[in-house]
Amino acid sequence: MNLILLGPPGAGKGTQSQLIAEKSGIPQLSTGDMLRAAVAAGSPIGLKAKQIMADGRLVPDEIVIGIIAERISQPDCARGFILDGFPRTLPQASALDRLLTSKGKGLNVVIELKVDDMALADRIEKRARETLASGGKVRADDNAEALKTRLMAYYRETSPLLGYYYAHGLLQTVDGMAAIQTVTGKIDEILAGYQVS
Repeated sequence: MNLILLGPPGAGKGTQSQLIAEKSGIPQLSTGDMLRAAVAAGSPIGLKAKQIMADGRLVPDEIVIGIIAERISQPDCARGFILDGFPRTLPQASALDRLLTSKGKGLNVVIELKVDDMALADRIEKRARETLASGGKVRADDNAEALKTRLMAYYRETSPLLGYYYAHGLLQTVDGMAAIQTVTGKIDEILAGYQVS
């Protein structure tokens, strides 16, 4: 089962990805984690990414796709994977389709976590307070101003993916404003139709 979780920052994609991974035994693939792992492993593509990141530049799509290609070839992805944070743009979605087709794979479902922007700001601020209260380190982008910037980028670059995946018959939408357990239950209902072999 290969799936993507889509939604604006703070929608709960990371939380739900982890829960799906725990239940299904398929890995959650975060592009940030994959980039760091490729750099740490010193693979040829990781070394390219390391130099680009050291220069403070954005890692180009072809390198990110190369890192995803390496990662989904590993044994723990044989039964499927959850993509969290990728694709973010239509060109990335097309590149991902080509990559999966070349490997004889495809996406089973794309789940959108639909949220209310105003409530999202409250959620982000609450997450920052809870992280501080538990002694954790608050993400630099967990504040209302950064959220506004991230939301603008999401609507400009990532939200067109909703139409793209809808047109491909892959999109399912879940109310991301519901309680975590409710959202998890709705996702479980959707995923019940797909077998993890």
